[in-house]
Amino acid sequence: MRVLLVEDDAQLGKAVQTGLQQQGHAVDWVRDGVAGESAALSGEYGAVLLDLGLPHQGGMSLLQKLRAAGNQQPVLIITSRDEVPERILGLDAGADDFLVKPFDLLELGARLRAASRRAAGRAQTLISHGTLTVNPAARKVTQAGSEVQLTAREFALLLQLLENRGRVQSRTQLQDALYSWSNDIDSNAVEVHVHHLRRKLGRELIRTVHSQGYMIDESESLGPAHATA
Repeated sequence: MRVLLVEDDAQLGKAVQTGLQQQGHAVDWVRDGVAGESAALSGEYGAVLLDLGLPHQGGMSLLQKLRAAGNQQPVLIITSRDEVPERILGLDAGADDFLVKPFDLLELGARLRAASRRAAGRAQTLISHGTLTVNPAARKVTQAGSEVQLTAREFALLLQLLENRGRVQSRTQLQDALYSWSNDIDSNAVEVHVHHLRRKLGRELIRTVHSQGYMIDESESLGPAHATA
């Protein structure tokens, strides 16, 4: 998942960015509300982590502007303000969750996964498609009962395609889901990851849509995987 972190505390921001990257997320980090608004409105994020006490523009104002603009990205407020009225105000303004500092990074990861499930319209923790089962929490993939080893980006790409089954994902959309601003990206990076997934999970899983991108069909009638070179 690509995550936007809007946090002005340098030490906390770095810890959160590093921790989420270790969990397989791509993280863009900005340090004030104006930059956060610009980034959130111009990019596609699986979730926004939003501090309230930000310079130039407060987090609550930023949240209200995003929702007024029709932005539907999940927003998790991370703040040291733990008063109940503050939580109610944030949730009523459109936040999806509220986490009080200091927090555990593993709990933050779990809340991000929960927000992602809600945004995708599914309640189950596991994603199943034919003989394929994906466990986002454990970052585990099984095909016909056998575990398949994927790299972090292969896993992220597979998850992006599965959560958008039946919808074409352009190369740009997939690239945005896999990489943060700080990453150096090869021009054919997405194509390479798709090739590796097909080799490991079977060519029939991911369909190329000419001049548009890639997709996984909604149908779950997949045959057995055939490894290809």
